[in-house]
Amino acid sequence: MKLVLADDHTLFRNGLALLLNAHCAGSEIWEGDSLDAALVEAAAHPDAEIAVLDLNMPGMNGVEGIRRFIGLHPWLPLVILTGDEEPEKIQHVLAAGASGFIPKSSTPAVMLCAIQLVLAGGTYLPPQMLSSAAGVAPRSAMPTVRERAHTQLTERQLQVLRLMAAGKPNKAICCELDIEEGTVKAHIATVFRVLDVANRTEAASVARAIGLLD
Repeated sequence: MKLVLADDHTLFRNGLALLLNAHCAGSEIWEGDSLDAALVEAAAHPDAEIAVLDLNMPGMNGVEGIRRFIGLHPWLPLVILTGDEEPEKIQHVLAAGASGFIPKSSTPAVMLCAIQLVLAGGTYLPPQMLSSAAGVAPRSAMPTVRERAHTQLTERQLQVLRLMAAGKPNKAICCELDIEEGTVKAHIATVFRVLDVANRTEAASVARAIGLLD
């Protein structure tokens, strides 16, 4: 696991880093205490696989910080870790493009599972909040899959998606686009997150349905 971790509560941040290192041997974790620090670490480590950021730390300004981070690092899945558990906040965080929302009250096991789920291309929400979160924000507040795809996927990620939908394996995509396999995997993870799918078949089906493969 290669992870950018930013939280201005040093004790909590260090504790989470120790937890991740204890359960994921060989992890590389780059820490910061603000949004700017997280952006510096993400830029310095383009091989990072995931970012976990506190919602209420210097520089974040709520969801504006999420949009800023994703705008600069659209290929890097972002998980928000926060003590604020209001259902409405969940809606705003996801609408801004985050791939997960982990309350700080979660158990260590839940935090690990949530991070691993996002690493696998999924989206994490705390189960006890799913039903209440569903009805808080108006439907129009949440972007559709089509809107997310057109605003969050780069041209390179769309190229990877088209080749993937054509049945090309990762190595063939690497050769055709002249990029590293790790980069291909990162693009595929982003495609899965944005399209809210779990595998290549689902990605191809959704992409065709919303006109990305025309």
